[in-house]
Amino acid sequence: MIKILENKLNRDITIVTTLSSFMTAFMGSSINVALPVIGIEFNTSTILLSWLATAYLLTTAVLLVPIGRMTDILGRTKFFKLGIIIFTLGSLLCFISTNAIMLLIFRLVQGVGASFIFSTATSILVSAFPPQNRGQVLGINITSVYLGLLLGPTLGGIISEKLGWRYIFLFNILIGIIVTIVSFSRLKKDWIESPNEKFDFIGSFIFMITIILLMLGFTFIPSPIGFLMVFIGIIIFFVFIFVEKNASFPIVNIFMFKKNRTFTFSNIAALINYSATFAIGFLMSLFLQSIKNLPPSKAGLIIGVQPLFMSIFSPFAGKLSDKIEPQKLASFGMALITAVLIGLGFVNQDIKIIFIIIALAILGFGFALFSSPNTNAVMSSVEKKFYGVASSLLSSFRLLGQMFSMGFVIVVFSIILGQKYVAGENIENFILSIRISFWSFACLCFIGIFASLARGKIHSDE
Repeated sequence: MIKILENKLNRDITIVTTLSSFMTAFMGSSINVALPVIGIEFNTSTILLSWLATAYLLTTAVLLVPIGRMTDILGRTKFFKLGIIIFTLGSLLCFISTNAIMLLIFRLVQGVGASFIFSTATSILVSAFPPQNRGQVLGINITSVYLGLLLGPTLGGIISEKLGWRYIFLFNILIGIIVTIVSFSRLKKDWIESPNEKFDFIGSFIFMITIILLMLGFTFIPSPIGFLMVFIGIIIFFVFIFVEKNASFPIVNIFMFKKNRTFTFSNIAALINYSATFAIGFLMSLFLQSIKNLPPSKAGLIIGVQPLFMSIFSPFAGKLSDKIEPQKLASFGMALITAVLIGLGFVNQDIKIIFIIIALAILGFGFALFSSPNTNAVMSSVEKKFYGVASSLLSSFRLLGQMFSMGFVIVVFSIILGQKYVAGENIENFILSIRISFWSFACLCFIGIFASLARGKIHSDE
C-alpha cells in the first residue's frame, strides 16, 4: 500500500479524495442519529424527518450524471474543488437554520455540492492509478467513506446530546474548510478526456425530469398522484433512451449497457444493494432511541458497529479484488447481507442489544466484501474517456438505491403510522413497519446475489 503512494501526485490525489469522501459520508450518517432530536425541537412528523435525509439524496441523484458528463468535457479537478465549496456552504446554511423547512432547503444545497464530489472523486482516482492498483486505492477511498459512516453516528450522537444537533454541521464546516485548503494547494493536475465533444443539454434535461418524477412519485405512493408521477416518469425514461441513441454526444452512452455485461450487472447489483441497506441506519436510530430508550450517544455507538467493520475489511477486499474476481467476492458479500436482513426482520421490544450489534457487524463485513470489488469491476470495464460518466452512473445507481430504500420506508410509515411520531400508542405499529421493511429488503437483496453473479469476469478480459 505504501508503494502505490510513493508518487507525490498520487499521494496528494489520495489525500484530497479521501478527505472529501470522509466529509460527505460523515454528514450523511451523523444526521440520522440527530433526526429524533431535530424532530422534538421543530415538533415535526417522522415523514418530514425522513425527508431531511431523502431531499439530499434526490438533489444529488438528479445532478450526478449531467455533472459527470461535464467533468469529462471540461475537467474533473475543477468540478471537484467547486463541489467542496458548495457542500461546505450548504453545511453553514444548515447550521443557521431556524425551522425544519429551512433545514430541508439547505440540505438541497448540500446535495448539489455532493453531486460534484461524487461525480469526480472516483474518476480522478481511477485516472491517476494503473489497473493493477485500482482495487487497492479504491479500497483506501472506500475505507474513508466507512470511517465517516462510523464516526458520524458516534460523534454525531455525542455532539447532538452534549452540544446540540447544529454543532454536527459546524463540525462538517471545519472539515470542509480543511479539504478546501488541501485540494486547492495540492491538487493541480486536471483530467479532460473529451475536450472536443459537446454537452447534451436536451438529454440532461430529460434525464433530470425522469429522475425527479420517479423518485418523488414513489414517495407519494399509494396516493393517485404518486402512481401518476411514476407512470409519467417511466414514459419519459423511454423518451430519454430514444434521444440518447440518436444524440451525437449523449450524456449516457446506451451502448455501455447494451454491449458491456460487466458494467451493466455491476451497476444493477449496486442499485439493489443500496436499495436493501441504506435505510438501516435510519430505522435503527429511531428504534434504539424511541423503543429501547437509548440516548443519541449510545445509539450512535451501536449504529457505528456496521461502518467500523466496513472500514476494517474494505482495504482487504479492495486489494483482494485485484487478484480474485469481484463477481465472487461481491456475491458472497451480498449473501451475508441477505442473511442479516432476514434476522433483523424479527426485531421486537425485548430484543437484546447484543443481537443488534452482532447483526450490524456481519452486515458491515458483507458490505465491505461487496463495495470495493463492485466499484473496481465497474471502473475497470470502461475506457478512460467514460470514467466521469461511469463514476457518475455508479453513484447515481447507488443514490437511486438509497432513495428507493428511504422511499420504501416512507411508504410503509405512511400506511402504518400516518403522520404520527413514534410514541407509546404507536410502538407496535412502528415495530411492524420495521419488520416489513427488513423482510422486503431481504427479498430484494436475495435477487441481487444473482445480478452480481451474472456480471462475468474482469481479470480474464485484461
